[in-house]
Amino acid sequence: MGILYIIATPIGNLEDISKRALRILSEVDLILCEDTRVTQKLLDRYEIKTRTMSYHQHTKIKKIEEIGQLLENGKNIALVSDAGTPGISDPGNKLIAELIEVGPQSIKVVPIPGPSALTAAASISGFPMDKFVFLGFLPVKKKRKKFFDEAINSRYPAVFYESPYRILKTLKEIDLLTERKIVVCRELTKKFETVYRGSVKDVLAELAKDEIRGEFVVTVGNK
Repeated sequence: MGILYIIATPIGNLEDISKRALRILSEVDLILCEDTRVTQKLLDRYEIKTRTMSYHQHTKIKKIEEIGQLLENGKNIALVSDAGTPGISDPGNKLIAELIEVGPQSIKVVPIPGPSALTAAASISGFPMDKFVFLGFLPVKKKRKKFFDEAINSRYPAVFYESPYRILKTLKEIDLLTERKIVVCRELTKKFETVYRGSVKDVLAELAKDEIRGEFVVTVGNK
């Protein structure tokens, strides 16, 4: 029986990867990628020649069965997302669950820890993060009210992801609901990394001075 490695990869800066992750990426028989073109940039940087294959939220069950068969045949496989830790707001956990369902339940899954936008943002928030609520990506249309209720009324800081196309709209909605302090991180670990802190109005005023680009991580304080 082969091993399925869940490998965290850089969220921006390609130097943010462990020696263990690089070794395993070079040793496994196959790397499953959210987008092979994105992962190839990392592999090229470290001269890793391992074969890649796409795996994402729309992958058909037939390919998952194929992956299960490879594991049964003793092949070792790595799963990576475009950035960060697989299974955190991406379909990594779905693959594990479906492999267990369609294949042997004795499948061995090994985590190779590393970068995550969630923990990176939490670590610099300044809020008490011994307990917090992670809400993933904010819904585009449906269930937004429920989402905001969870974020605003939580006893603990709440963290969520947002795209550059909706960040202003989202912050304006939050501004109507609370006076809590927030921390908004943009382009973490990348060249234009920026951290905005203060009231929602303060952050909106700062964002108005900058070009809205890159992915955002928002932390809403608990007081």
